[in-house]
Amino acid sequence: MKKYAKNFLANALRSASVGRDDTPFLVLTDKELSYGAFFENAEKLAAVMVSNGVKAGDRVAVQAPKTVAMLELYIAIILVGGVFLPLNPEYTTDEVSYFLGDATPKVLVCDPDRFVELNSIAINLDVGGVLTLGEDEGGTLTEQREQALPGFVPVERSGEDLAAILYTSGTTGRSKGAMLSHVALANNSETLCQYWQFTAEDVLIHALPIFHTHGLFVATNVSLMAGCSVIFMPKFDQTHIVDAMPKATVLMGVPTFYVRLLNEKKLKKAAENMRLFVSGSAPLLSETHRHWLEITGHNILERYGMTETNMNTSNPYDGERRPGTVGFPLPGVELKVCDPETGSGLKTDKIGVIEVRGSNLFKGYWNMPEKTAEEFREDGFFITGDLGKIDVDGYVHILGRDKDLIISGGFNVYPKEVETLIDDIDGVVESAVFGVPHDDFGESVVAVVVSTSITPELVTSSLAGKLARFKQPKKVFVVNSLPRNTMGKVQKNRLRDLYASV
Repeated sequence: MKKYAKNFLANALRSASVGRDDTPFLVLTDKELSYGAFFENAEKLAAVMVSNGVKAGDRVAVQAPKTVAMLELYIAIILVGGVFLPLNPEYTTDEVSYFLGDATPKVLVCDPDRFVELNSIAINLDVGGVLTLGEDEGGTLTEQREQALPGFVPVERSGEDLAAILYTSGTTGRSKGAMLSHVALANNSETLCQYWQFTAEDVLIHALPIFHTHGLFVATNVSLMAGCSVIFMPKFDQTHIVDAMPKATVLMGVPTFYVRLLNEKKLKKAAENMRLFVSGSAPLLSETHRHWLEITGHNILERYGMTETNMNTSNPYDGERRPGTVGFPLPGVELKVCDPETGSGLKTDKIGVIEVRGSNLFKGYWNMPEKTAEEFREDGFFITGDLGKIDVDGYVHILGRDKDLIISGGFNVYPKEVETLIDDIDGVVESAVFGVPHDDFGESVVAVVVSTSITPELVTSSLAGKLARFKQPKKVFVVNSLPRNTMGKVQKNRLRDLYASV
């Protein structure tokens, strides 16, 4: 019987390293941490959680810098049967207050620099206690860990028990807490491990944040399940990543990673040892795909997932990785494109809302049963809100969010169609197309274009013969950059607010 056999997710994450405790797991600038040491520390932190009153089913909120100790804490919370609730370190005090009031965690772990302000809020919201964890791994959490003993016996948890709650970005209203089960996280990571052909011989470059699905449940879980090593970086640094490539085999990143890495002169030589580059969390421009292939000889593998579903699709490991698409549904995931009004399935190349079903799905939104019911069909399909289509070869295309659909004069305008044409104009780096209120048309099409060499008039004239008049932007603005969230997604809600009255 394996060490963590009675705890569904912990067992899945530990199995590949049982009997291999001396194998390096996390490789840092100045040291390595073996699998044995990592899990021993996690067991100590599990004892710390229990001593602070955490029981099975309790939430533990964590707003702290990316550190090894935070990763150990994630495993510790799973071991005690708790629910891991990671929060973006950039969240303001007001935002954290909302999450604490909604999720009612037993314990909050925060940066020491924010202890005073957050402890006051925690007391008012009846949070059981506040521990600290800093960028240097100092704080009361690690102080208590040093006093604890290893050998914690995991709390029994089934596949259906909650393992984590991740809050969505809340760009269209209240942030919603997506409830993720042990089985959803374990099965999806196991699928990715097999689909992307991970083995214990791999070395992953980890430069993603760990408060988000991509860095935590994809990069970390897949690595643990494969029993491979991870070059663990506190943040993205393009020079450090290129320097690490000769010792690595896989990089997972967001599109911004790849755009910036293309500026590194040593990239071509550094990438020779790599076997896989994965991109997600936001669309990757076809031009970036092509440029990356020219420089490195590698086709980037793009995939599609979301907080509520983990990963849904992936371009093939063996086979054509087609730019502008997110590949095929993963094994065990059913995906269809539906009419947003009737829910009926649409034919090939027809644009509609993507719906998915499978063991990868979340259990619903925390404290929001009505919202949960709205997002699921009676047959178990989850309505993602993402617009897309499936082409004749079966590749899935993501064309934006349902909320980003522009209805101008009664006609539907899909932003991605317009953005693709704008991005093909010489001198354009990227673009964002969205709708703003219009007295006559209901909405008018606006384009914001990143460039240092073109004019709005050039964009307008370039589109004149390629798009129907109702799809053509009524106004074009040229800027230096687009606003993005932490994971690199363009924040169209901010653009709509900024240009609503111009």
